[in-house]
Amino acid sequence: MEATLDLLAEGTTLEALSIEAIAARAGVGKAAIYRRWSGKDALVVDTLRTLKGPPTMPNGATVREDLVILLSQVGRNSDARAASIFPCMMPTIQRDAAMHRLYQELLEPRRQVMRDVLLRGIERGELRPDVDIELTLAVLTAPVLLQRLLRWHPKLDADNLPERVVDALFSGIAT
Repeated sequence: MEATLDLLAEGTTLEALSIEAIAARAGVGKAAIYRRWSGKDALVVDTLRTLKGPPTMPNGATVREDLVILLSQVGRNSDARAASIFPCMMPTIQRDAAMHRLYQELLEPRRQVMRDVLLRGIERGELRPDVDIELTLAVLTAPVLLQRLLRWHPKLDADNLPERVVDALFSGIAT
């Protein structure tokens, strides 16, 4: 998996990535890889899953605090290679249905954590019961991700953006 991450971080596209190249970089035979993974896609899925790490449920006192905690994690990874890998994957994800499914599979646990926070906020009476959960997920996440990955707007501070986004949206979804 380290060899896969290194190759992707160096600019190898998903299309060009091969079991042969991964094996050569890792210093193992192809058979060693095939004993553990059925093919390149399975290896890439496992590798990217470890790169992102498991999502964690925030433990703030309010839904607002939980949302700020979750958004603070968007676009941030403990492995610096992620900053090179994920933006380079976007064209492939848009062109290739299998890679799009992989991307969705990687994101879904994080979306589910945010859904759970929003649903808990509705149950506690902190959020309106008619909140469109899926739209709220997108509206919260998109500006933070766009700023962190592309530095879209130079006058926005990526560090305080999660709190600003939550506060801007919160007046529309809070009770």
